[in-house]
Amino acid sequence: MKTTWQILIVLTLSVILPYAGLARELPVTSPEDVGMSSEKLAQIKPAVQALVDNKKIAGASVIVARKGKIALFETFGMMDQKAKKPMQPDTIFRIYSMSKSITSVAAMMLYEEGKLKLDDPVSKYIPEFKSLKVYAESGNHSNQVRQMSIRDLFRHTSGLTYGFFGNTPVDKMYMARNVSAWDSSLQDMINKLSKIPLLYQPGTKWHYSVSTDVLGYLVQEVSGQSLDKFFKKRIFKPLKMKDTAFRVPAKKTERFAACYGPKPTGGLRVIDEPSESRYLKKPSILSGGGGLVSTARDYMRFCQMLLNKGQLDGKRLLRPDTVEMMTKNQLPDAVRRNNDGGFGLGFSVRLKDGKYPKGEYGWGGMASTHFWISPKDELIVIALSQYIPYSARLENTVKPIVYDSILKSKSFSQIPARDVTSEGKPTDVLRISFPEIMGAKSVHAAEVIQRF
Repeated sequence: MKTTWQILIVLTLSVILPYAGLARELPVTSPEDVGMSSEKLAQIKPAVQALVDNKKIAGASVIVARKGKIALFETFGMMDQKAKKPMQPDTIFRIYSMSKSITSVAAMMLYEEGKLKLDDPVSKYIPEFKSLKVYAESGNHSNQVRQMSIRDLFRHTSGLTYGFFGNTPVDKMYMARNVSAWDSSLQDMINKLSKIPLLYQPGTKWHYSVSTDVLGYLVQEVSGQSLDKFFKKRIFKPLKMKDTAFRVPAKKTERFAACYGPKPTGGLRVIDEPSESRYLKKPSILSGGGGLVSTARDYMRFCQMLLNKGQLDGKRLLRPDTVEMMTKNQLPDAVRRNNDGGFGLGFSVRLKDGKYPKGEYGWGGMASTHFWISPKDELIVIALSQYIPYSARLENTVKPIVYDSILKSKSFSQIPARDVTSEGKPTDVLRISFPEIMGAKSVHAAEVIQRF
């Protein structure tokens, strides 16, 4: 017969063991514990629900964390309307260009190891790029004044473009050659790019492009590993990003959200069914610029590593000074992103205080996913939906509420952060509207799905 102590031990283990895997998760706390107003933060729920009710999005997931603790984690609406499946905390999203920040971290890990130098010419690693010309309408294309550098790839000053976001002759060449074809490889992409002139002289203009895909190719070439293997070993495993990958395995398809676009008559239509999505198979092209899927929880851990200046749970990926450099404006003095914006090594950078704080950095994804980090406020926000073409509605709904909820008490600002390793000083960084980031005109949803 079991003793009372044996029974208590069994009961205790039955409660603890199911949560053992969560032992190192970010702690959850009340907003007030991290200097935020519960009352104001609660305004997020009806505001985002209104987007769902008005059929602007099918569903969403929003996490707000401050000082290393989660103050809010809410899900809204449906991950799959047809299947009547509500959005869940572990829903898997197509994060598209939020992949860029991960690729940038991977490349900077190689930089720290001395395997890449920021001002090295890209042609040192891709000899075909040495003879790239710069487009001229006359057809007499000019030589590069200076060679495209690795730094140019990070900050989108390479002279490359995307193809489907513009209507220039160079963009049309990208489209004709299907530069980022899903069924091709990174090597195929490089071969195609080496035969197309640059849109601008390197370093003279910020222009959103396939630069990060080229950076992903360099990660493969320099590390000797495929991009998916490098990500898994060097980033996803140390950060316990268990659901972030280039594909959704069969055992996780039940958690994969549908992706929606607008109906011509209003409302939403499915443009990528989870059960039929190309993401169910490993792609031929491992797009570091837009190929990953992830969860709100996984991406929060990645962002917390950045806010912690390169480490999480004792696992260091980057040095503090490297993260500071990445999140500081890297554009030349005469270059700005859309007139007044900055850009670091993989992130948009807010250069001035205004409606939102100087020092905020982040990015977004084509399926209307968003993240931003404010080192000054020790704040991270992840806001994910699945809607193409890109819409800033979710970000614009959540962001002002989050900042308004931060309590202004001077005494709170002196409380040391808990559960966060804070090293070095906050950096100058910028977050901007994603459509403006790309300088894009309206893009048909089906076209983006097929080409990116």
